[in-house]
Amino acid sequence: MKTALITGATSGIGRAMALALHKAGYGVLALGRSQDALAELRAVAPGISTVAVDVTDRDALAAALGAWQIDVLVNNAGVMPQPGSFDTMSLEDIDRTVLVNLQAVLWLTRAVVPQMRQRQAGHIVFTGSSAAHAPGANFAVYAATKAAIAAFAAGLRGDVAASGIRVTELVPGRVETALYTQILTDETRSAMYEGGQSLQPEDVAEALVAVLGLPARADITRLDIMPTRPVPPIKLK
Repeated sequence: MKTALITGATSGIGRAMALALHKAGYGVLALGRSQDALAELRAVAPGISTVAVDVTDRDALAAALGAWQIDVLVNNAGVMPQPGSFDTMSLEDIDRTVLVNLQAVLWLTRAVVPQMRQRQAGHIVFTGSSAAHAPGANFAVYAATKAAIAAFAAGLRGDVAASGIRVTELVPGRVETALYTQILTDETRSAMYEGGQSLQPEDVAEALVAVLGLPARADITRLDIMPTRPVPPIKLK
């Protein structure tokens, strides 16, 4: 049985990915910060292994890996800072966004790649964002971190492809998740999702399973997943 490690597995896309991969027959190691959410995940899908860890704690992250053999690494954990003009952002929000969305991803990937290279097999997946490829106002730092992930995925692929390691950047458009809960008003979120115009976490999870299911000779380098119907821009209130 292949083992998939997923970060940010306590809610939204990460949780949907953990459940989808468990259903598809993978051994799942789910990482997240909330003990309660991880316990609920285990209750829904017995057999999923969980570790409560903050990905910004490098030592704790390394310890969470232990002796696990990771066949699939899904770098999914991420944060979205309060939207607004860059010059009004707090330095703390800037630092945390870069730390979670980029630096922690580099740490974890660096920890896993050597074992994949030794086995001459593996698949590394990044949950990116359409914001990386079409950035707009009010999300400059978030877009910058996701653009960095896109560049890292491309560069990493060049480093590891000869070892049989696949690298995929999943690029979803607007997904209805809790990511916006703390940063947008209920009214703004309702307008965003009106008419079922956004993707659901399960849509991205199904795409992940499909990508992983391809023969080892085939690598989806980047997969854009967009709502079928156009979505309106986020209007801040």
